[in-house]
Amino acid sequence: MSWSKKGIAALLAALVVVLTGCGGGSDEANEVRFGYIGDYNGASLLAVAEDQKLWEKHGLTATASVFNNGPLQIQALGSGDLDFGYIGPGAMWLPASGQAKVVALNTLGNADRVIAQPGITSVADLRGKTVGVPQGTSGEMILDLALRNAGMTKNDVRIVPMDASTIVSAFSAQRIDAAGFWYPAIDTIKKQVPGLVELVKNSDFTGQMEFPTAFVAGNEVVTGQQDKARRVLAVLRDAMRYRTDNAKRTIELTADMLDKDPAQVRADAANVKALGVDELDRITGDGTAQRWLSAMDAYFTGTGQLEQSTGPQEYYTGELFTSAGNR
Repeated sequence: MSWSKKGIAALLAALVVVLTGCGGGSDEANEVRFGYIGDYNGASLLAVAEDQKLWEKHGLTATASVFNNGPLQIQALGSGDLDFGYIGPGAMWLPASGQAKVVALNTLGNADRVIAQPGITSVADLRGKTVGVPQGTSGEMILDLALRNAGMTKNDVRIVPMDASTIVSAFSAQRIDAAGFWYPAIDTIKKQVPGLVELVKNSDFTGQMEFPTAFVAGNEVVTGQQDKARRVLAVLRDAMRYRTDNAKRTIELTADMLDKDPAQVRADAANVKALGVDELDRITGDGTAQRWLSAMDAYFTGTGQLEQSTGPQEYYTGELFTSAGNR
């Protein structure tokens, strides 16, 4: 059988396409675009993964992008601009509505506060006052819970939607009377308003509500790229074990990653309970994690943010997380 030059060229071109396609698919399967928020909750595991070369260990390369909040990351997951991200409790209604999957819980937060200007001593004192809040975040959540406990609603105050940086400047300049906000950004405000008052904190609702932070993934990543998802979760599991065993070093690594004073990150870490792998496996297996999420679903349904939850069994991929421990 003889081959013409034209036939040989066509064959070589076909081989290039096949090989390039295989290589491109392989690269895509190994590349992870990960979103985070620039605090201890959002960055500590990524800092550990980079330092301990955990991405390489599991055959992955990662590009991390910082965001100001969780809802923006959910949007990026939906548009295909991110594969994985991090959200606080205030954005948990988004995966519950089917817009993403919760692939791992991370910490239990106690960093959220309702803060007020000096002289305001109770939530009731906020009636008619101007309150800044980043919408769709844990800041809005803690404010709503505080108002409910005081027998009030958002109609009793003047809500002003603001991003996080604007709240810092507006509160410091006394342009707002109060805010639903969080640490470590509150530390920045304290430097300008040392007499600020903390009216409410997460721990005030112990027994009523837990405030889990979580890692999320795009729906198509979980359903269509399960091997990559499992390897990413294996990275997070390894990083969690390191964080549990090396708390001080994790704070240092996080500070380096965020270019912050370790003391600031240490104070930030003091406001959360970092969940370990063994605990996460246990609470996933016995249904505790699912009950936490169900309680949050009920809360968000009550606020009107969530019309109807798909149910934790649909959006929390706990079995995927635990199975990643078998890699």
